[in-house]
Amino acid sequence: MLAIASPELDNGPRTDRSATMRMCAVSREVRPVDELIRFVLSPQGEVIPDLKRKLPGRGLWISASRTRVAEAVRRNQFSRGFKRDVRAAQTLASDTEKLLVKSAIEALAMVAKAGQVVAGFAKVEEALHGGPAKSGVSALIHASDGAADGIRKLDAIVRQRGGNHGESAPFPIVTVLTSAELDLALGRSNVIHAALLAGPAGKTFLSRSQILVRYRMADDDKTAGGGKEF
Repeated sequence: MLAIASPELDNGPRTDRSATMRMCAVSREVRPVDELIRFVLSPQGEVIPDLKRKLPGRGLWISASRTRVAEAVRRNQFSRGFKRDVRAAQTLASDTEKLLVKSAIEALAMVAKAGQVVAGFAKVEEALHGGPAKSGVSALIHASDGAADGIRKLDAIVRQRGGNHGESAPFPIVTVLTSAELDLALGRSNVIHAALLAGPAGKTFLSRSQILVRYRMADDDKTAGGGKEF
């Protein structure tokens, strides 16, 4: 049974672990917690994002949308929700996005540490064609500032293969990070293309990438060819 929390604040992560739905303080829509961001107050009364939903204290929930977070700041929603004077930085929406990017980078770094990623056009192309990547490819990654030609060629291979190895589920194509951010995650230079190999480590990266694109595009998921792009 789904647990729906108070429309204003939760009671903290230790007392409300079972909640799977929350109400956005701005839109008043009840949504799954994976589609919202929890905000808490620091000891100094500053509003901070709690991306992992583990920080102590009561939390206010906002849809995972840059527009909604900016609106919450503009409408002084945090002071009303927490029922006290709080300090919500005017840059909270962009600060939250930076934290989401950092979270995705850290998750991809863990994938690399687990040996479940290949990088470079030739290696990605080989993996997509069933090369030495024994566990198969579970997702394709392009730098958001990568050249269109290389992206188009690799995406065409995905379409020719019928998405995810012939399965009905869409094949993820991730474009949320820049080349510099991919460099940071993978510990090498000039990364434009990479591929996730099947394995548990990639699931966290895909989940964090999805919430980042939702935050940037207000839940307007994009699709392209044989795969789901985010």
